[in-house]
Amino acid sequence: MIKLIVGIQWGDEGKGRASHFESKNAKIVVRATGGNNAGHTVVANGKKYKMHLLPSAIIRENVNCVIAPGVVIDPEVLISEIDEMIKADISITKERFHISQRAHVILPHHKQLDGLYEKLKAKKIGTTKRGIGPCYSEKCNRTGIRMFDLCDPSTLKKKIQESVLLANTMFRQYGEPEVDVEEEYQLCINCAEKLKPYICDTQFILMDADEKNENIIVEGAQALYLDLDHGDYPYVTSSNCNASGTASGAGIGPTKVDEVIGVMKAYCSRVGEGPFTTEQENEIGDSIRELGHEFGTTTGRPRRCGWLDLVMVKNACFICGLTSLCVNHMDTIGKLGKIKVCVAYEYKGEQIGYIPIDRENCTPIYKEFDGWELEDGITTYEDLPENARKYIEFIEEYTKVKVKYIGIGADEKQTIVK
Repeated sequence: MIKLIVGIQWGDEGKGRASHFESKNAKIVVRATGGNNAGHTVVANGKKYKMHLLPSAIIRENVNCVIAPGVVIDPEVLISEIDEMIKADISITKERFHISQRAHVILPHHKQLDGLYEKLKAKKIGTTKRGIGPCYSEKCNRTGIRMFDLCDPSTLKKKIQESVLLANTMFRQYGEPEVDVEEEYQLCINCAEKLKPYICDTQFILMDADEKNENIIVEGAQALYLDLDHGDYPYVTSSNCNASGTASGAGIGPTKVDEVIGVMKAYCSRVGEGPFTTEQENEIGDSIRELGHEFGTTTGRPRRCGWLDLVMVKNACFICGLTSLCVNHMDTIGKLGKIKVCVAYEYKGEQIGYIPIDRENCTPIYKEFDGWELEDGITTYEDLPENARKYIEFIEEYTKVKVKYIGIGADEKQTIVK
């Protein structure tokens, strides 16, 4: 069985937690798209693990983990993560950790370009400056460096020279220091020495597992409204992080997918610039941020916070073909007493239930709910307070998609299966 797990807001919904929870019975967990601009936090047995490139199930010794072709990899960051896991007594061997030969490599000039592009833009995107966009750009220009190339020193330097040609032209024009090809080459050689044991043809691994009917979890990065085609362009990431893009990044065809789980918060949050229809730039937003510990895993930046937008969620259900939902932070939102949920927009004098391309011109229309307090030790849906159950059931009624999982705390054990 193959399950996709994708975010359906602006990221940070708890995909790592959901993926790790699902991975209990999995043979393989795949990280499919994005780079180390993403961040997954998993709390298991009271211990917190933060990952940016490694799949969340890496902490399960019985699960094989794959970084797929759709991911762009900063090799220094990946090596650092591997070292941190080993220090935490997590075994990472070539038998259970695999990096696709086809995944592209983030080099120092990508990060330098990222900063330059952001400086030159009239509209600031709020990029993490980790080189993600420029790496994907070179991938599209067919001048990128892949993990496969790191393993072939005889052709690597020439490929790096071709890769940095345009970057150095830009740097000269704007007075930036030029890239030293020899330095990037040596960096690649040094990183290849450590990563080479894990680099392989991951397509065969997935095909073999599928033929044996083993469970495969595909872990998305970012979320639908950061998707290059379907998100709030230009305030998006550089890859397709919808469900179809996630499957494609992993190398899995659509008819092979059995379940698509959409992960969301019981409210909304986002990092960086861009439209946010239900944002609360007031005490309510501050309360959500503090109660939900809304600070970026990757950047540490305080997240913008606001009410749940069900117009967004319903739109995501269609685009991603969701079979079920995971609603996290039910413990957080209930503490506010009175809760609002956006059920429609006012747009150009009309009430609409879809997301227009200029959604910054929308005004939210709300439905109000009463809050709740969760007692310790809740383990079943029936244990939830009536008001919490009403909230969940309204989400199901509005979206026409069932809620499968409910997160009521940071630890994966604080997950209710409905």
